[in-house]
Amino acid sequence: MTGDGVFVTLDGPGGVGKSSVKEEITRLLRTEGRPVYATREPTDTPLGNLAREGTEQYEGLTMACLIAADRYQHLKREIRPALRRGHIVVCDRYVASSLVLQVIDGVARDVVWELNRHADLPHLSVFLTAHPDVVANRLAQRGAHSRYERLPDSSAIESRLYAEAATFLTERGVHVLQLDTTATSVRDLAHAVVEEIIHTQIRGRRNAVADVQSQQPLPGEGGTAALVAGVPSGGRPRPHGDRAE
Repeated sequence: MTGDGVFVTLDGPGGVGKSSVKEEITRLLRTEGRPVYATREPTDTPLGNLAREGTEQYEGLTMACLIAADRYQHLKREIRPALRRGHIVVCDRYVASSLVLQVIDGVARDVVWELNRHADLPHLSVFLTAHPDVVANRLAQRGAHSRYERLPDSSAIESRLYAEAATFLTERGVHVLQLDTTATSVRDLAHAVVEEIIHTQIRGRRNAVADVQSQQPLPGEGGTAALVAGVPSGGRPRPHGDRAE
């Protein structure tokens, strides 16, 4: 991916408040004059609608493949182009949701990960959590949107699996931010995410500069006099441990 874009994903149990938080994040970023591309999965395309509206008809590996196919198309047609334009992409549901819902559907986590291993990892993966009883009450008031949400103890099961998914993705190098929505307002949650997005952008710029600098030849290479203290001509400075960001 190129440009100054940041890919942000929001995942969490049904009823935890993802859509509301995404809308507030989008509003805050646009108020600050930052370009935003808000989207969701499954997408609002024929393929995405087939997955969203087919939860009663498709299950298991069939549904997992449908979701993955929609994701790859989403990346190609929407997410990557928006990132190249320098937009902040905010996506409601991504790989983390597959690691939960498809596992609930009987597909092994390793299989789900294999289906999605070519999908771009987000720069920031936000997990919205809440006490399972609170999520269950919100879900009851809102109404179930799929068969996953109608399962007995669905809120408790999803909460546990999302916690496992957060650990799983963290171990694979994804920057994860977990926020508890139990007693926190949508506005405060969105402000926390926006702050982290800005920090992520700054880190990305610093890393890009560092990468460019690391590719420049050191003074003294090619037979000229060394300008780094303690380093012979043509040599390289000795590492001094990990570099702090």
